[in-house]
Amino acid sequence: MEILIDILLKAGRSAVELSLFVLLPVMVVMLSLMRLLEARGALDWVVAKLAPVLKPFGLTGLGVFAAVQINFVSFAAPMATLTMMDQRGASDRHIAATLAMVFAMSQANAALPMMTMGLDIGLTLLWSLIGGLAAAAATYYLFGRGLSAAEGVVDEHLAHPVAESAKGVLDVINRAGAEAFKLAVGAIPMLVLSLVVVTALRTFGAIDLLTALLAPLLDALAIDRMLVLPTLTKYLAGGTAMMGVMDEMRRAGQVSVELLNASAGFLISPFDLPGVAVLIAAGPRVAKVWKPAALGACIGIALRTIGHIVFA
Repeated sequence: MEILIDILLKAGRSAVELSLFVLLPVMVVMLSLMRLLEARGALDWVVAKLAPVLKPFGLTGLGVFAAVQINFVSFAAPMATLTMMDQRGASDRHIAATLAMVFAMSQANAALPMMTMGLDIGLTLLWSLIGGLAAAAATYYLFGRGLSAAEGVVDEHLAHPVAESAKGVLDVINRAGAEAFKLAVGAIPMLVLSLVVVTALRTFGAIDLLTALLAPLLDALAIDRMLVLPTLTKYLAGGTAMMGVMDEMRRAGQVSVELLNASAGFLISPFDLPGVAVLIAAGPRVAKVWKPAALGACIGIALRTIGHIVFA
């Protein structure tokens, strides 16, 4: 019992510190910047300019906005855009391509705070874009080619606050701060639970046993054994939980900056059990196309993984 209490207290302290002192400041700054650009109309301008360029990849204007949201806000932010696509008449094929892109791209709520651990954010965003476009194209032209391409009357205008005065700017910043605080606090329960489970498994030798069982395969593929724990955490508990585990391992000196960047391609994305569950809840047509989107996402994540390994 004493061991369990010690694990709970250490995991709780680590989770709160990571959420309030790493995740919260980064998300406040990034969300405030994003919401101000949105309120000033800058994002609408970017989307309008990029939409024709990205159309050959199976993406619409709303798809471009989803890409900005996943990379600079959080993994759950594109959910609102996917809901709009579901309700405003976007074709099943375009929805699948957009969902695949979101699955394959880097999630801001993990990538941005991990800059403090040594993550190369420029490299991460570059390969996030490449992987996302590859996932969208693979889904649109290959895995989702049998889906309906019929378009309804699609309204791609996104309603957002306007910041034309000092009070408007302050209101946007305050709303962004409240949104960031909600994200940071909302991450605490999952972080605590995942860190408790991971710490308990490590304390009682389960992780060491799993690593030993996988050692021949890992060595044959030249994969560092230290990646077993964060990978298991990521795909079962999500990117935020993985970030917490990686933070602990970085502090303990178990993971180098080089290994962190080399593994970012397959560790930082919303393509995990919690991420998929949240995103496909955006609407019935979104849920219907998750299988071809998942297959396309695998292409994008594989490409990102290779890119990070080669260029990290």
